[in-house]
Parts: sequence; C-alpha cells; structure tokens
Amino acid sequence: MNIDFLPGNRIDLLCSGSEYFPALLAAIDAARFEVHLETYIFVDDTTGTRVAAALVRAAQRSVAVRVLVDGFGSPDFMKTIGPSLMANGVEVLIYGPDISPFTFRRHRLRRLHRKLTAIDARIAFVGGINIIDDMNMENKPKKIPPRYDYAVRIEGPLLAPIHASMRHLWKLVGWTSFRRRYRAPNFHAGKTEVCGNVTAVFLIRDNLRHRRDVEDAYLEAIASAQDDILLASAYFLPGRRFRQALIAAARRGAKVTVLLQGRVEYALLHYATQSLYGALLGAGVRIFEYHRSFLHAKVAVIDRRWATVGSSNIDPFSLLLAREANVIVRSYSFAEELRDSLQMAMDKGAQEIRREDWQEKPLLAKVTSWLAFMLVRLMIGLSGYTPKGMR
Repeated sequence: MNIDFLPGNRIDLLCSGSEYFPALLAAIDAARFEVHLETYIFVDDTTGTRVAAALVRAAQRSVAVRVLVDGFGSPDFMKTIGPSLMANGVEVLIYGPDISPFTFRRHRLRRLHRKLTAIDARIAFVGGINIIDDMNMENKPKKIPPRYDYAVRIEGPLLAPIHASMRHLWKLVGWTSFRRRYRAPNFHAGKTEVCGNVTAVFLIRDNLRHRRDVEDAYLEAIASAQDDILLASAYFLPGRRFRQALIAAARRGAKVTVLLQGRVEYALLHYATQSLYGALLGAGVRIFEYHRSFLHAKVAVIDRRWATVGSSNIDPFSLLLAREANVIVRSYSFAEELRDSLQMAMDKGAQEIRREDWQEKPLLAKVTSWLAFMLVRLMIGLSGYTPKGMR
C-alpha cells in the first residue's frame, strides 16, 4: 500500500474527554477565521452545551463556523442544539438526515463516524471522541469512571489533507441536501508549515476510492511486525484477513495483545466478538477485557514505532460501511506514550482472558457467541455487501 507520510508535524496525544475537551474549547475560543467540526454524536448534555456555546461565541465574532453531524448518531440534534446554533450564525448540515431506527436499509449503515475538527486550517483534532459527556451513558452503573478514549491535536503539513477531506465532504453533503440552491462557502487553505518532527499520514474510509485504506494500513503494519502488537478496539469483529494477520504475527513470535470492551454496551457485537476468542487464544494472541469503565478507544501500537488513533473500530461496520478517519504516526516517542497509556489502562482496569478459562466456558455461552456472529454476518449481507473477510 503506497501512502504518503508527511514529516514536520506536532501531534499531541489526548486521553479521554478530560484532556480532549479543554484543548478543543481553547482552540475554538482562539479561532480567528474558521471552525469546521464533524462528529457522529453531538448530545445536548453538559459537554455538548459547552462546545455549542464556544461555537456560538466564535460565530458571533465573525468566524465561519460549520458543523456536520450524523443523522443516525445524533437523531435529536435538530430538536435540541441544532436550531440554536443556526440562529446564532453557525452553519449546520446533517449527514443522512432521514434515517429511521425502525428500518433496515443499506444507507442506514452508511454512517458518518468521523470525529474531526479543523480550526483556521491551522489546528486539527482527530480521534474517536464524540461531543458527549464522558459520564453520559445509558444504564450506567453508579460510580463507574468516565468512558475511555483517545484523540490527537495536530499542527503542521498534515492539516492540508485533513482540511481538504472535511471541505470535500461538507460540499458533498451540502449539494446533496440543497441541490441547486446550495452555494459552497469559501474555505481557508490548510497550513503546511513545519511545526514539529513527527511523520504521519491522514487516512479516510469511504465508499468510493478509499474503501479499504484504513484496513490495508493495519494489515501492512501487522504483516511487518517483529516484536509486539498492542491493539485496542471498542468493537472488535475483524474479517478473515485481519484475523489471519494477527494469528500469523503471533505464530512467528510477535507478542500480540488486544484490549477489548469488557462491559456489555451492544450485546450483539459483544457476544459476536467472543466467538473469535478460541481461535485467537489458540494461536497465542493475548486478550484483555476492559471493565473499569466503557472502552471507546480505537488505537494501536506496533513495534513501538507505528501508532494509529482515529474513529475506525476493527469491525465490519467501520471497515466496510462507515465514513472513518485515522491518523497513522511514525514516531518512537508518540508510540511509546500511547503504549504506556494503554498498558496503564490494562493494569488498572482490565482482566486477561486465558485460553483455559475460555475452554471451560459453558457450551451455551459458546453457542450464543456463534449465533451472534452469524446474525452480524446476516445483517451485513442484508445491507448489500459481501464482506469476504467475515467468512
């Protein structure tokens, strides 16, 4: 896979909302020309209200502010925060605005799952964190810690492709929404000045030219791994190619570790994921389930020099259907920082699933997992896709 890494960037790792939202709010409040934000979920809670207020403040000082949210992920947005933003000068577009939760059609699964912000085409944020309070979780047990996730703050040449991708999607959704009445706004050009010493690439996943870019980047890095692979994914249901790559890495002596969701958030995916445990554990892959809070991370570190942070889970919905965005970083210091953070999360809040523990699971639990896996396959098939890797 030929991808163009760009040198000269500064990339700061942000762990969960406690680090991400202060950095995001500060950048919005310092904006002079333009704020462009994409998100899957934008909720009218404490965090959503704070972000909305910052967007309004920017618009009121004549900054061009554009917000693009997913219609399925944020079904109440235009009943809550959206109208207030528009009334105060913020431009708002909805990706897939007419998606009903009671219909099963291919376009329902084509979600805008990216979490991106570009400010003055000078600073960007990329990651997996939605505009929602870390503590905002339905049926959340009392005293559970905040949701666990990552994002990065970026300055440097990488801003150009990030900004270009956001600009393209805004124009595309705008044209689709308004047809001939839509007039594309002016955008600032992405800054390309050297701001640091980090080499990175921005990858997207769409349904046209970039259908497998994120997955192929993972597979290439896994195939070349010599020492260790540490992968964290909130929703983990890789296809055959991905599973075989992890198993091959473990069998050639690389230490392969996956950190997965331990709490049941979406039962179907949770149990379908467990159907893969036997084969992975049998090949020597170590599996940890995170129980301290809800895991929402989508990150990986390979050989302590390659790292990725983004919105792409390792499941068919992210890798085959949704619009996603990841940053891949080639930096020993960044990779080590992310690896240390993940190791701390595992030490404090995860439990290892051992091969003998899985073998002793009741037959009913194993059958339930297999049925869940088959149901996910059926859902993907009904969507009109034929994912070879799910076989």
